[in-house]
This record gives sequence, C-alpha cells and structure tokens, in this order.
Amino acid sequence: MSFTLAIVGRPNVGKSTLFNRLVGKRLALVDDQPGVTRDLREGEARLADLRFTVIDTAGLEEVTDESLQGRMRRLTERAVDMADICLFMVDARVGVTSTDEVFADILRKRAKHVFLAANKAEGAVADAGVIEAWNLGLGEPLRISAEHGEGMSDLHAALMPLADDFKRTRTVETPLTDVDVSEDDEEGPRKPTGDRPLQVAVVGRPNAGKSTLINEILGEDRLLTGPEAGITRDAISLRLEWDEMPVRIFDTAGMRKKAKVQDKLEKLSVGDGLRAVKFAEVVIVLLDAAIPFEQQDLRIADLAEREGRAVVVAVNKWDIEDDKQNKLRDLRESFERLLPQLRGAPLVTVSAKTGKGLDRLRSAVEKAYDVWNRRVTTAQLNRWLAGMVEAHPPPAPGGRRIKLRYMTQAKTRPPGFVVMCSHPDKVPESYSRYLVNGLRVDFDMPGTPVRLTMRSQSDKNPYKGKTKAAPSKLRKHLSPRAHDK
Repeated sequence: MSFTLAIVGRPNVGKSTLFNRLVGKRLALVDDQPGVTRDLREGEARLADLRFTVIDTAGLEEVTDESLQGRMRRLTERAVDMADICLFMVDARVGVTSTDEVFADILRKRAKHVFLAANKAEGAVADAGVIEAWNLGLGEPLRISAEHGEGMSDLHAALMPLADDFKRTRTVETPLTDVDVSEDDEEGPRKPTGDRPLQVAVVGRPNAGKSTLINEILGEDRLLTGPEAGITRDAISLRLEWDEMPVRIFDTAGMRKKAKVQDKLEKLSVGDGLRAVKFAEVVIVLLDAAIPFEQQDLRIADLAEREGRAVVVAVNKWDIEDDKQNKLRDLRESFERLLPQLRGAPLVTVSAKTGKGLDRLRSAVEKAYDVWNRRVTTAQLNRWLAGMVEAHPPPAPGGRRIKLRYMTQAKTRPPGFVVMCSHPDKVPESYSRYLVNGLRVDFDMPGTPVRLTMRSQSDKNPYKGKTKAAPSKLRKHLSPRAHDK
C-alpha cells in the first residue's frame, strides 16, 4: 500500500458508500439515517492502477465532551492525524453547512493533504451545492457520486501525483535490512547521512517517559508530556542532529498487555507503535526503574529482536532511585536471565527529566548500529569455526556424526551466517545457540540479533556410489589372465 486515505465529513454525506466502492465490497454498513458508522474501518482500496489503504470514519459533530459523539469525534481526529491524505466530503444537495465550515477550518490546520469532494452531485439539482463548496477554501471540489461511481476518474487524477511522492518517500524511509554481502564488500557500517539518517524508535509501556526523553534529546518541548499515562497516541517522527549524528527518531504510544487493550483508539496507537519498530534500525526499549522488566517489557524487546533490529535497553527515572549500585546489579542479572536472546545488549541508566545519562545512551545507540552492520571475513569465520568444533564437537544423533565443513557471512543488518554441514536438520538447537553465543563474544557482537542457518552441502567424494561395483569389474578383467596361467 503506497499511502493512507481517510474519508471524513458530517454524518450521512456518503462516506461509507464511497468506502465500499473503493474496496469493492460492502464492508461498511450503509443507511439513510445519520451516525451508522461509529468505529474506524480500514480496507485495501483499488482505484484504476492505484492501491492504497482507505479509512472510513464516524461523522464529525461539534461535540468535545465525553459523550458517545465526543468519543467518535476524537477517533475521527485520530484518523486525520494518522492518514497521509484526507478526503473531506460534503453533501452537494444539502449545500455547505456551518458544521462543514468548522471542520474545514480544522482540516486546513491539522491534515497534511486535504481534497474536497462534493458527493451526491449527479444532476442539475446539485449544481448550487458544488459552487457553494468553493467557499470552504480547500480548492476545487471534486464532483462525485459515490453511489453511482461518477467522478472516480477525477479522484484518481487528484491522488496520482501524491501517490508517486509517497512511493518515493516510503522507499527512502524504509530501512535497509537483511543486506546481502560478499567478499568484495568493505568492512564497517554504512554511516548515517542527512538523506538516510539513523532511524531510532523509542518504545515501552505507558508513562515510562518516552516523550520526555525525546524532548530532552531535542532540547525543546516538542512533544506533549505529563503525569497521565497514554498521552501519546500515534508514532511521531522527528529529524535531528544528535551530537552530529543525523537521526530520525520515533516517539510511540505506550504498549500495554493485549488483554488490557480494549479501547479502539489504543489499539490503533499500539499498531502504530509496532509499525515504528519495523521502520527503525535501532530500538530503544525504555523501562521504568521502579517497575522494570514486566511481562510487556519483555514482549516489546523480543518483538524488536524478532524483527531483526538492534536493541538498546534504557532504564529511566534513575534520578529518583536511592540504592543505585544494588539496583543496577539486580537489573543486569534480570536482563541476562529474562532476555538471553539479547545477551550483551547495552543497558543504560538515564533520567529523561534531568538529561543525565543521555551521552551514554547516544554512544550505546551508535555502537548498537555499528554491531548491527558488522562484517566478518570468511577466513576469520572458518578459523573460528575450527576452534569451536575442536573445543566442543557437534553431537552424533543416531550414531551419525555431523560434519561442519564451511562457514560464511551471507547478510548484514542484522548479521546472518551460513554453515555448510552434513545432516543440517539433525543439528540441535542447543548447538546452534553455542555457536551464536560464541560469535557474539569472539567477534564483539553483543546484543544484536544474529541469524545462523545450517545448510546441506553435497559430498565431493568422486568415488561415492562406485565402490561396490569396482570389485566385480576387477574380477571380470583378471579372470581370463588367471585362466591362461
């Protein structure tokens, strides 16, 4: 999907009808009475050659309290913030209302890109409403009929230039991962540049201090903070120079246990945070020093490792900790025990409130990125493999000895290695872990995900399969001579 389009407007202007037409299915309920749609609904849209995500939203109403309509409005505003493009729909037969004017003003200030669509515009009766829509100040209204499919070519023409821009942006912003390497590649990491900055996501449970930490790194209060949990609701990305290192940093919503996430808005926020992890190269898992390594913290760190991202664990609110020395020892012990797959990952104590420890955090992020790009030559790997096998030979399941013949690095970001061996399916998981842990220690790759693949290699013995036939042929050639004697 190249971009996200949110359809917004007053109740009963035809948003769900257009949503159904774009996705090609009757996914959203449609009725003449207003207020049928309450939740956000996503679908995969097709418009000629365009493929994008479309969001159907609840009707906008001038309510800001805790009523159902107020909550529906906040959910729609969330969709506006999340979407790349907003399509603001008005009813051409009714004309522009005072509510339309209020929300047009909000969208001009809040949305990245806004298109105006005058729906139900079939026939001369709608001409006055289409002309009136010009007064909203959102440019030329697209004259469409969601029910009859009229005006879809005009919508396509409006979206096409932005679709190309978003496609190029997505290509630039997506991190390079699982990069193939060869012996000709230069060693060392690819340095972050202004065009491709280092992408860092800050994730953690609600109220761990993520937004406060990013504000302190920026040196200004760019993100809303406070004592309440769950203030941040979508993944916000900011570009900055972090001590001369170009960085694009994502602030994400707090992630609670799945069973506790009931609110529709929070589900969207958590999903946005998970996408931020996939867009990152280094993930900072931020813990609260008072309650570190809860089950959800472990799940978040494990997610980052499974996605193949470099991980840095930061323990926040260290300034209010009394027994720092014993607490740090307990944290390191818990980290090694609860997250063995990230053994050796940087563990940094910080105070987002005072800024203490941010220099260590920056160094840890840079080192984690360097390790994530680590390149080891084949000659080094095979000398190392011989020593590892000599120290601890692989087992012989069923009496069949496993031979580890050859090893090479196939990928970086994260480091990926291939071992050519006999009976790769018989290599126990414990022996693979033995090799991975050895790679981490001997080639200084602490904490980063390491991928190790066992692959079969055909036996190069030229006489294999021919030894049984040789004696009979030999007797055939020798028997006449023996008879002559």
